[in-house]
Amino acid sequence: MADSIGIALLAAGKGTRMKIETAKALAPLLGRSLMDFVIDGVSAFSEKFKLDAHIGVVIGHRREDVQKHVLSTYPKRTDISFAIQEQQKGTADALKSYFQGTSKAWKQKYTMVICADTPLISENELSQLFEQLSQNPKLEGVAATFKTNDPTGYGRIVRSSKGFHITEEKDADAETKKIQEVNSGLYIFKTDFIKKHLEEIDNKNKSGEFYLTDLFQDEYEVKPLLFANEMVFHGVNTLDQLEEAELHLRKKKTKILKNKGVRFYDADTCYLDWQVEIGSGSVIYPNVVIQGATVIENDCVIEMGNTIKNSRIGRATTIFANSYIDGAQVAAEVNIGPFARLRPGTELADKVKIGNFVEVKKSQLAKGVKVSHLSYVGDCEIGQESNIGCGFISCNYDGVNKHKTKIGENTFIGSDVQAVAPITIGSDAFIAAGSTITSNVPDGAFAIARTKQVTKPDLAKKFLPKKVKSSSY
Repeated sequence: MADSIGIALLAAGKGTRMKIETAKALAPLLGRSLMDFVIDGVSAFSEKFKLDAHIGVVIGHRREDVQKHVLSTYPKRTDISFAIQEQQKGTADALKSYFQGTSKAWKQKYTMVICADTPLISENELSQLFEQLSQNPKLEGVAATFKTNDPTGYGRIVRSSKGFHITEEKDADAETKKIQEVNSGLYIFKTDFIKKHLEEIDNKNKSGEFYLTDLFQDEYEVKPLLFANEMVFHGVNTLDQLEEAELHLRKKKTKILKNKGVRFYDADTCYLDWQVEIGSGSVIYPNVVIQGATVIENDCVIEMGNTIKNSRIGRATTIFANSYIDGAQVAAEVNIGPFARLRPGTELADKVKIGNFVEVKKSQLAKGVKVSHLSYVGDCEIGQESNIGCGFISCNYDGVNKHKTKIGENTFIGSDVQAVAPITIGSDAFIAAGSTITSNVPDGAFAIARTKQVTKPDLAKKFLPKKVKSSSY
């Protein structure tokens, strides 16, 4: 039978120093929240060791928001529950809340305590810590530690021949404050050990809080595990620290993509959300923003200044500079831009061309359609190989409702045409430039809707301004 572990995810904090309205655990990070990275890390760890794991999220400040986020982000998971910490009275109080509010907690062989504001901790660190405890029958608990040049604010790791203990900053004397090995806030215990000692913890300290670090005493069978990489335990309490975490994860993300064959001209200038996927052979220019659940397939070219959100970009597509794409589905070998905008609901089939200063919204363009420049295509269906001329407008809004324009296959729409929806233009049709089309056009028809030209000889001078001769100096 697999070993079991309960994971107390501490997410009750206010994040006062961040000066944001949301709960600290929900602070945004590369298109996700802080706590999402922690949940993914502990999930990968428990799967690696085939542990029967349960995550108990300890919530407090803006608890409804945190609970709603977790349930919507992980809707199919039954191994996550919630416990309420009514008042933030310290980490030991948070752990008590976890055991009181999590029905399976006392039954688990091991208990991990991890903070929701440490998004850089990975499966690797969790695995090392767990192996230290699980492979040593005498040990009751382990704490992850690291060394830092500026230990201010951290609990100090005090080692001695008798064992070790943790002294919090406010309770440390001058000599103890010189210690550079500090507490990360990540622990794994045998649950029976917690049951034996948790109620013994008091708040007789300078902060008046119940410190979970009191479970680490010289006389207990506990041990610190020193990690070399300080950054992985980076806690996020300020917006500066949030930015540092973001920079670290962005570098990690682009490195993963480079190893898959994605070329960046200047990765440091690109902003990629964590969920973004990019296929091998694709080239990303500088100053590109790719967000949300965007997928870019193989051999694409994304030129500089582009923003792409929650879209799928098909194989061998080129997006020229300074285009904005949001919620679009783009097939293979499509050319877009420069300065194009694709709005939600846009679907482009293979080999479509969307040119400069073209906006497409909630429209389906079939294979080979060309909309080359200066056009608005909204609520349209356009058949394959049709050509839309410069300055086309689908007049889809009557002030109250939106209406559809349907254009068939192999149809030519001349420049400066307005199609007043709802309207249908058939296949193999031709619409003359400068027309305002208000009635349906059948297959194979030619339509023209403009007034007859009138030319008046020698009348231009009436309308042209008179030129004033400038005097010379």
